[in-house]
Amino acid sequence: MTVTRIEDIAVELPDVADTVEFGRRLGAVLRAGDLVLLSGPLGAGKTATVRGVAAGLGVAGQVNSPTFVIARVHRPAPGGRGVPLVHVDAYRLNGLDELDDLDLDTDLTDAAVVVEWGEGVAERLSEDHLVVRLERRPDDVRVASFEPHGEEWARRVRAAFGG
Repeated sequence: MTVTRIEDIAVELPDVADTVEFGRRLGAVLRAGDLVLLSGPLGAGKTATVRGVAAGLGVAGQVNSPTFVIARVHRPAPGGRGVPLVHVDAYRLNGLDELDDLDLDTDLTDAAVVVEWGEGVAERLSEDHLVVRLERRPDDVRVASFEPHGEEWARRVRAAFGG
């Protein structure tokens, strides 16, 4: 199969380990200044994906959903890639003002920022961003798809996932 657009790439994730590996591959192509928005229903694998992103970036600390603290910063681990991860859960945010209060646009200069529940809220942080949609099929397999905003994303997604 020849993939001409990254929108045509769909990655099946049969279990949590596959979802974490998906995130690791995504994290391996992230760099400081990147914004990734994770979209999908409860249980779709957003936090498991971020655990993998953290592994791909080589950051320190355990990754848990930051639902109640809203955002966590994971510093680069010794031997990591040197890029911090800012992990945000926008589920409990009540609008753009609360997003602005997090000062994420400042973090975008030095870190990769991954926002769960960010679609419809966090896009305004950067015109250049990647939306990853995670769906949960009735057979409990997750499927990830991509919506790039910016030219560079297509090349990097293809490098990580083929096509």
